[in-house]
Amino acid sequence: MAQIGKRNSLTVLHSTPHGIYLDGGEHGEILMPNRYIPKGTSLDDKLGVFIYRDSEDRLVATTEVPFAMVGEFATLEVVSVNRNVGAFLNWGLLKDLLLPFREQADQVYVGDKVVAYIMLDEKTDRIIATTRLNRHLSRARPPFRPAQPVSLLITARTPLGYNAIVEGTHLGLLYHSNIGAPLQIGQKLSGFVSAVHPSGKIDLSLDASGYQRVASLTDRILEALKNSGGKLPFDDDSPPEAIRTHFEASKKAFKQALGALYKQRRIEFTRPGIAILDVRDAKEGDWKPSAQR
Repeated sequence: MAQIGKRNSLTVLHSTPHGIYLDGGEHGEILMPNRYIPKGTSLDDKLGVFIYRDSEDRLVATTEVPFAMVGEFATLEVVSVNRNVGAFLNWGLLKDLLLPFREQADQVYVGDKVVAYIMLDEKTDRIIATTRLNRHLSRARPPFRPAQPVSLLITARTPLGYNAIVEGTHLGLLYHSNIGAPLQIGQKLSGFVSAVHPSGKIDLSLDASGYQRVASLTDRILEALKNSGGKLPFDDDSPPEAIRTHFEASKKAFKQALGALYKQRRIEFTRPGIAILDVRDAKEGDWKPSAQR
């Protein structure tokens, strides 16, 4: 059976002047308007389509893919507000997505970017958005382990740090002490699980913990040095934002990595910046320490 708000593989049944009809199972025949029909489509072909309801409450199919589907969280922009029903969000389709007033955790305005959950309205069977996120987060025991890399979606700033949705299922916390620069609500980024408490609360970090973090970052710094002719304009005095942009690491982790490389006599500080103290062996392709400068 075709699922509303999801991608489906449906069979072409017949064509009309307005488009083609697809086999929607228990939903009956579903129209795909002419503008979405791929060239060369024939009867009995299977098409990958997204199903939703149009303004007249009819199920329609499209080959367009929205920014998020039912059951997913996404950052979407408010494009209009209707004082009778709510706000409308751009979610990548011709028809904007309704965010009803009753589903707004806070009032939104045109131009705002909001973190929303995409859902089916039980009353109308239409796809809508909600910014009341907590009710749609998993309450099951988090399946994550310490140092596991995870995808994060920043949802709110708190006195302790930033709340983030982890892997689209659970809520975690990035502490201010583990962040080198301010984050944006709705920002997507990669991070790591620092700890999972018995209560189910998740602590997060933007860097892997311990030696693994330093080792991985030192490798990236050395690779960047090799690719830039042996010198880089970054050191332990560089702004946190620049470090985050170029190395995807906090300033604290970057300074630890530089310290490790300095102790290994693999870099020197040029103030500003750093330079590599290794040279490539032309025959074997290995890196060997050179004499200290």
